[in-house]
Amino acid sequence: MSRPPVPRALAYGVALAWCGLPWSALAQPGSATPGSGWDAPPALRSSPLLQEKIPDAVRSQLPVFVKGDHISGQTDLNAVIEGHAELRRGDTVIHADRLDYDVPEDLAKARGQVRINRAGNVYEGTALELRVDAFEGFFSDARYKFLATQAHGDATRVDFIDRDRAVVHDATYTTCQRGDEASWQPDWVLRAAKIRIDNEEEVGTAEDAVLEFKGVSLLPIPYITFPLSEKRKSGFLPPTIGLDSRDGVAYMQPYYWNIAPNRDATLRTALMTKRGASLGGEFRYLEPTYSGQLSADVMPADRLRDRMRWSFSGQHQGTFDTPLGGLGLSLNLNRVSDDNYWRDFGRASEPLRQRLLPGDANLSWAQNDMTFRMRTLKWQTLQDATSPIVPPYDRLPQLQWRYAPSQLGGGLDASVELDATRFQAARELTGQPNANRSYAVAQISRPFLSPGGFITPRLQVHATQYQFDAALSNGQRNASRALPTFSLDSGLVFERDAAYFGRAFLQTLEPRAFYTYTPYRDQSMLPVYDTAANDFNFATIYTENAFGGNDRIADNNLLTLGVTTRLLDPGTGAEAARFGIAQRVRFSDQKVTLPGGTPVSERLSDLLLGAGITWTPQWGFDSTVQYNPKTGRSIRSTIGARYSPGNYRTVSAAYRLQRGTSEQIDIGWQWPLNDLWGDKGQDLGPGRGQGPGRWYTVGRLNYSLQDRKLVDTVVGLEYDSCCWIGRVVLERLQNSVSTSNTRLLFQIEFVGFSRLSLGSSPLDTFRQHVPRYQNLRDQVTPPSRFSNYD
Repeated sequence: MSRPPVPRALAYGVALAWCGLPWSALAQPGSATPGSGWDAPPALRSSPLLQEKIPDAVRSQLPVFVKGDHISGQTDLNAVIEGHAELRRGDTVIHADRLDYDVPEDLAKARGQVRINRAGNVYEGTALELRVDAFEGFFSDARYKFLATQAHGDATRVDFIDRDRAVVHDATYTTCQRGDEASWQPDWVLRAAKIRIDNEEEVGTAEDAVLEFKGVSLLPIPYITFPLSEKRKSGFLPPTIGLDSRDGVAYMQPYYWNIAPNRDATLRTALMTKRGASLGGEFRYLEPTYSGQLSADVMPADRLRDRMRWSFSGQHQGTFDTPLGGLGLSLNLNRVSDDNYWRDFGRASEPLRQRLLPGDANLSWAQNDMTFRMRTLKWQTLQDATSPIVPPYDRLPQLQWRYAPSQLGGGLDASVELDATRFQAARELTGQPNANRSYAVAQISRPFLSPGGFITPRLQVHATQYQFDAALSNGQRNASRALPTFSLDSGLVFERDAAYFGRAFLQTLEPRAFYTYTPYRDQSMLPVYDTAANDFNFATIYTENAFGGNDRIADNNLLTLGVTTRLLDPGTGAEAARFGIAQRVRFSDQKVTLPGGTPVSERLSDLLLGAGITWTPQWGFDSTVQYNPKTGRSIRSTIGARYSPGNYRTVSAAYRLQRGTSEQIDIGWQWPLNDLWGDKGQDLGPGRGQGPGRWYTVGRLNYSLQDRKLVDTVVGLEYDSCCWIGRVVLERLQNSVSTSNTRLLFQIEFVGFSRLSLGSSPLDTFRQHVPRYQNLRDQVTPPSRFSNYD
């Protein structure tokens, strides 16, 4: 005769009393008085954190909890749970219609509607045998869903090897979310005879597989690995097939090698129908005290130029502590095979797309208040017959010592800098002799600071000595110059409470006056090696010298006056608006100029006007105008605005004018096209898109009003199907005054699996050219097992 069923609440209580503590807690020592497990309640330790991963040492000590409609068995031997059966241990939970648990073997056997939640990964099926702590066993007729990628699928059997590894037989794998209708089919699916899951390495491996898209088999895959997270892994990256106006049809195949957590390499090959084959690679390293990367490419026979093409780029930064002080080594080495490389290899890394390529090495030393550096810099200048460049001077070498005591009496600040440099270049191109130049700069200042303002007098002495390889036009082979400079910088800060448009602010008024005086010395005979005119802006208008470098020191007797007002949020201090104006008043002509320059005789400089408004986080405005009061016209203007009401919605526009040189309008955007027909989508947060079935338009247009033509054009579309994303972009970029390159890029991204591209990745193009572009799928934070807690 069967016993009546035990009430569920009573069964739950019995289960807790029987299984709620480790089994060893219920054992009775021979010499002790028998007692109950309730006599010694477990000690609790508070913690503000939930553990994402349970340590192995803790996991083996965790208790087993069971509950169900009916529980029977023997203490420390076995338990049989029937009806709504549940077994819980750590981050593993098993649900079933019936569950048999063998205590000594830690073996659970479940039948009926079986469901496992293992740290957020869910498996469902009809029959299970599992060693719970080791997570070793099998699952029949299983369905699964992984937390990290939201990928899911079906299998005839899942073999659990251990806590991190499993083998899925006759499996499907997709990230398309299952619909309610019975006829639902995923847009894309990977079907494989066997899929190996490695959660420790976060890599999946499929054997004898085929990838299907929209019911069509794209390609058979005998063997492939794919990521189970954003973690790096070795393997072939998706190939690129492109259509380019310069290269023709191009096929590019990269291979990624994850050498170590702090080292990796990417090997790349390419075939171009119009040009030939190329090989290349990149190596990166990251250590506690140094880091860097090396990149190289070679094309043995480029039919475009009928020659071998190659490039090399290397960067290194490192610091080392020694008993005598800290040592630093910095390298920036870039070289290419020929003058046309920048024009013909638009996909090269950023340093190699320039016409001036540095080969720069810096060795530095620092201890206490002293620093020393030894530098060599040799340029490669890529010449263009239609736009020649006067090459910059090499520094072979440069020696520099600086002393800046951090503690001086009387509140003084001071520094001394000594420099000796050998400047060398082809004289037939520069028109100047090579030279050895040395200089010494000493300065002392006394800042007087208070909450309501500041005043800083400063005195500087600059002495320079030249030794030329050849005589100057006046017959001199050496020259010297010594100049003092005095400056006085001062400013005040006023504050008041204010309200505009119904909003409270803390408003500031910050007037500033800067006076500087440097006597005149004739420097017209001195060559120029490292000097150029400073840009005229709010950062340079309050400085002593109108030139950057050490070959020209402007004779100045001028006063700069300016005022800035800001509106600050009284609660956060965030700047809602900023308005500024500044102008120089010159008391005598500036006679010192660069070669070919004109002395400055205007008593009033151009007026600088600036404004920045961030009234709300959605809106932004920024502008700087250089205005000439005499002509009543702006000399240079930059006006920009941005509207970003939410994720994946941003529009920016800028107007740039440099009178007589260029006038351009620049517009960039990313916006959901579905907004046009009233579909506003969902706010799922950054990196998650705005819901399935949505179109986005992305682009940037740069238009020259002076030439009446588009200079650069990037226009693209994105379609988010939830589990796959399609991208297409048309790109036309100007690479010289008279030539441009056009290419069509296409990409399909199978979310959580891979990206297959036609052309260079559209994502790279969007990120490089579209301000504030957001990728539709970017894992902002790793998923937590508690987000799928059972």
